[in-house]
Amino acid sequence: MENKMSSEPVYKKIALDIASRIYNEDLKVGEKISGRSTLASNYNVSPETVRKSIKLLEDMEVVVSTRGSGVNITSKENAYEFINRFHSIESITTLKQDIDTLFQEKHEIEKNINDMIGKIVDYSNRLKYTNPLTPIEIEIPEGSSILGKSISEVKFWQNTGATIVGIRRQGDLIISPGPYLTFENNDVILVVGNEGILDSINKYMELTIQQDISNKNK
Repeated sequence: MENKMSSEPVYKKIALDIASRIYNEDLKVGEKISGRSTLASNYNVSPETVRKSIKLLEDMEVVVSTRGSGVNITSKENAYEFINRFHSIESITTLKQDIDTLFQEKHEIEKNINDMIGKIVDYSNRLKYTNPLTPIEIEIPEGSSILGKSISEVKFWQNTGATIVGIRRQGDLIISPGPYLTFENNDVILVVGNEGILDSINKYMELTIQQDISNKNK
């Protein structure tokens, strides 16, 4: 995470550095700070940047600048207050930056979760035909020769390898239908079985339609 200091204007950084030197007594109260030109050279900035730094320290009564007399250090305590004030502002700004970053991370996490949910749903849909314990719903096509016949008559398991575990009929669910249940129009068959049963059932249903057409042409 980017540090607040890296985004602060240079003149504020210089003011903080001078205040820190005063507090650490590297620069002592009563002494004069080097002229603006010298400070500009030391910090490798323009004299105008130094002027802004000194103005910040003057506003907090850390130093006093007098034309012709230069810049005099007036208060170590105020230098300490300036440092605290600076870091207080830094903390608030940093917290806001941290919150913004967390919101961005939250957005990315939510996006990743949604992507993963989509993959899981897609994966589940693709696997539902290979899981022997997940029922497959098959609607009996119109014109199939199994309509009007019982489960035992059409030898459904022998022809498809699938076991019928239920039938949806007009909004009702018939669980574990017996061998004598007769197929009706709009029935939806619920079956379970091993991998490949969907293809077997589809082929069988196509065959029953062809058988019905053949019977009608006789």
